[in-house]
Amino acid sequence: MTTEAKANKDAVDAIIDQWAVVRPDLETAPMELFGRIYRIAREMGDATERAYARYGISRGEFDVVGTLRRSGEPYTLSPRQLSATLMLTTGGMTGRLDKLEKAGLLYRKPDPHDRRGLQVVLTDRGLSLVDQAVSAGLEVQLAAVAGLTEEEIAVLSGLLRKLLAGL
Repeated sequence: MTTEAKANKDAVDAIIDQWAVVRPDLETAPMELFGRIYRIAREMGDATERAYARYGISRGEFDVVGTLRRSGEPYTLSPRQLSATLMLTTGGMTGRLDKLEKAGLLYRKPDPHDRRGLQVVLTDRGLSLVDQAVSAGLEVQLAAVAGLTEEEIAVLSGLLRKLLAGL
């Protein structure tokens, strides 16, 4: 191991080193990879949560208004479409919609094409808030990858895409 590699050891390296002592027969490369992915996801999730909190919303609530925003004008989806996109139960979606509606970030209206259906619509206030929040979240992410080159980001993204597709 190079001097630079020794200096850059992290908590995952310590775990791998411990397993190597007690179970040298184990192939721990996947543990090393997923241990880092998990820790990165947790750290970035917490940092993003703090960025969104400045706007009075959680990550889960951002997901709802963000999904409406990126759907394009008129920023309207059915609760079913939102649930499917966000992989939420209808009960979980209802709770988020209730809170966001109470905050004035969206409203529900009858679906003109389905008497039994509803549409969820992003309000002007919600549009303004989500545009600010997405920028704040991206600032956090940009700061996190500041030590990587554009090429390294592209390679890492491609490898993670390949890994995810295999799952």
